Amino acid sequence: MKIAGSTALVTGAVGGIGSAIARQLAGQGANLVLVGRDAKKLQSLSLELRATGVQVMPLAADLAKPGVPATVVHEALRSVGVIDLLINSAGIQNFGFFADEATADTAALFHINVIAPMALAHAVLPQMQARQKGQIVNVGSIFGSIGFPCFASYSASKFALRGFSEALRRELAGSGVGVTYLAPRFTRTTFNRSTVTRMASVLKMGQDEPQVVAARVIRAIERDERDRYLGWPEKLFVRINAIWPRLVDRSLASQLEKMRPFAAEASR
Repeated sequence: MKIAGSTALVTGAVGGIGSAIARQLAGQGANLVLVGRDAKKLQSLSLELRATGVQVMPLAADLAKPGVPATVVHEALRSVGVIDLLINSAGIQNFGFFADEATADTAALFHINVIAPMALAHAVLPQMQARQKGQIVNVGSIFGSIGFPCFASYSASKFALRGFSEALRRELAGSGVGVTYLAPRFTRTTFNRSTVTRMASVLKMGQDEPQVVAARVIRAIERDERDRYLGWPEKLFVRINAIWPRLVDRSLASQLEKMRPFAAEASR
């Protein structure tokens, strides 16, 4: 897909990955609709990106609330006319022992990580299909292919997003509308709490800067890729887990012992 001159709606736009994606899209000449919960940060980012010469529309919204995703798309279409590109990068994470996780926290996570992206796609699809043009990009996680201990609900939500992306892509085959699923590994952003960041260092997890992830998103859009998994050996483990999950079970069992103190800290 050609980015220059397109109009992209980006959720989680003031987060580490979302803002990096927005900056790189603007750098390539895309007009933007930026969606996030923090109105002040949205305004600040919008002013920064308008200086590059593109049009930017900030939309402060809580995507966890029923009906809000559809309202966001309708407001955007009313203002900008068309949406060529939907990038679902908003997300939240629960870390700790699942037995200690509140049901309300699990529900909130699924609303942001799964229900909102599906609702946004549902709202944006009619005009994409009518024009036979468009692309939906869902930012998932390596944990959407490898169920990781102490990230049970987060992994489950990303598994769901990956399954939705795969099914919708097949449903839209030949329509002119593409669906891309991109799975980053651990990314250095404020999304990851200090406890998780310290644990990642102890486990020697591979880590990326948000700008690196954003560049891979841009490349995936330009190449109309179906999916992309980031990091080595993480993407190797994705393949191993799909074929020989028991091998990964044994590997993660040893990691779990190192994770327990951090999970206990997070669950307090």
